[in-house]
Amino acid sequence: MVFLNKFFASVYLAVVYASTANAFQSNASNQHSTSRTRSIGRRGLQFEAFHPETEYQTYGTGLDLPPSFSPQSLPDASVTFVTSRLGVDSSKVSYKSGFTREDTKVAYVKQAHNGIPFANAVANIAWKNDKVVSFGSSFVKTGGSLQYQSSHYYLYGRFTDKIAPSKPSLPVEAVIPTAEAALEGKYNGHPATLEYLARPDGSVALTHVIQIQNEETGTWYEAFVDAHSGEVLTVTDFVSDATYKVLPVEKETLPEGQEIRVDPHDILSSPLAWHDDGSKKTTTTAGNNVIAYKGSQTSLTSQSADGLVFNYTYDDTLAPTVAQNIDAARTNAFYIINTVHDFAYRYGFTEAAFNFQTNNFGKGGKGNDRVLMSVQDSGGTNNANFATPADGQSGTCRMYVWTLTPVRRDGAMENDIIVHEMTHGITNRMTGGGTGRCLQTTEAGGMGEGWSDAMASWTEQKSAKVEDYVLGQYVTNKPAGIRTKPYSTSATVNPLRYSSIKALNEVHNIGEVWANMLHNVYAALVAEYGWSDSARTNPAGTEGNIVYLHLFLDALSLQPCNPTFTSARDAWIQADINRYGGKNGCLLWKAFASRGLGVKAAKYVDDSSVPAACA
Repeated sequence: MVFLNKFFASVYLAVVYASTANAFQSNASNQHSTSRTRSIGRRGLQFEAFHPETEYQTYGTGLDLPPSFSPQSLPDASVTFVTSRLGVDSSKVSYKSGFTREDTKVAYVKQAHNGIPFANAVANIAWKNDKVVSFGSSFVKTGGSLQYQSSHYYLYGRFTDKIAPSKPSLPVEAVIPTAEAALEGKYNGHPATLEYLARPDGSVALTHVIQIQNEETGTWYEAFVDAHSGEVLTVTDFVSDATYKVLPVEKETLPEGQEIRVDPHDILSSPLAWHDDGSKKTTTTAGNNVIAYKGSQTSLTSQSADGLVFNYTYDDTLAPTVAQNIDAARTNAFYIINTVHDFAYRYGFTEAAFNFQTNNFGKGGKGNDRVLMSVQDSGGTNNANFATPADGQSGTCRMYVWTLTPVRRDGAMENDIIVHEMTHGITNRMTGGGTGRCLQTTEAGGMGEGWSDAMASWTEQKSAKVEDYVLGQYVTNKPAGIRTKPYSTSATVNPLRYSSIKALNEVHNIGEVWANMLHNVYAALVAEYGWSDSARTNPAGTEGNIVYLHLFLDALSLQPCNPTFTSARDAWIQADINRYGGKNGCLLWKAFASRGLGVKAAKYVDDSSVPAACA
């Protein structure tokens, strides 16, 4: 290990001095990237979700490692790298999850103290051809337990000697009622855990982690309750809301007309098709990837004719709640979630990468977590949401009825809304290693909304002519949609830039900035390489929309927990190096820089520069 320590010391010396000595203080320049304040419940209780600031580095073609790394398993190699890079004892690091895809490996590790893991101090490493190509960490230095060399701990870590004793003063049973009362729900029975939690003031609390749900209102929280005082310190909100319509898989809105689709499943992504999980076959809107229901999971749509025929016509001159419309809505929701599952699987959202399936067919990950799709949900109106717990627990999508027209409109008949929501499940699972916890800061949550818009836009574009993209036309009955501006390559039509975030505090508004950047990235790739009409089922093509979706999903696995705009951008650049040898690096840099996210962009100050090789 002496060789490794010297090696890393020399590699990173140049960036040590760019770190900040005051590692704890939040300010206007980084508050979106480290925290997010949530108002919970009818009483409006305020909770701050905090994540230690993450340092993230990408390494192009990769760092050469000693030969001793090559034969190690992914868990052993990841722990060895982190302990060497940060100078931390191996007893303080544990492997969380990871996967191998082609010649790329990704691993996620957690910090521990006295055998208890940290909830929000994590690291992620990616390898390409056995070379480390990216590394991110938000580890905390706990009273000398991390043996950082020199001042390196300022790079990847925060120092604290204010860490709570590791033996709880209160048993978990004693704090469950407090969490239930604060979050206006009930403990759902999911096994509670004991975890350390880094706090904004530099202290580290010992917490019982408990899941609290309210089925009536559609809330689902992970509560971190101080194991000594009983105070609810913070929450993870598994639910991502949307008040807009995203874009369809093939058609945008119901007035464009329903069509019959025969065997739309992708046999590679869903080897037993959509109504068979390997142990049970159904003739209803239930299968291995999703179950679509109204009210309860026994209230399903059955086939209208033998042979898995689901032929129900939706009539929007009638109320959504008439029988034929309920059946059409459940059928449509079942179809769209399965379709997104299948094309996302082709691009990397597989079992090992923490997807949603009852049966994982022995291919990695945790099963028994198909998507629960609730149509015409009674928990709200004029909205939709997706709750994403950790791998092994079902994601829950709730579609609501919209009340903005004389005859109410059904969100489940807006395919774009469903695509948007399912994408929340993808981004929350693929960022941070399947925990569902890694898009919780204001900035990362905003990007979550942006990725969902961008995925919907990807499914809507119908040719090499990249159209401006407007959301929310049908359910709101507004041609201009509900975003502040259409997504566009024109700075006149949409002037949003990186610096726009400085004046924004709401995740959907921040998401618009990120989605518009990605719209410009998409347009640049399509202009360069053209467009494929078979991109959903043929990811081997070279067209721009195929390249885009590969980089989209690859980057999710590479970026750190609670990424910022700059670290997410860097993950895109690194993803291109990994998959395409950096062929598109300058194109990507120019697209990001055109909206202020250039090489020197930082703290929401625009920069239009690109690497010298791209000038």
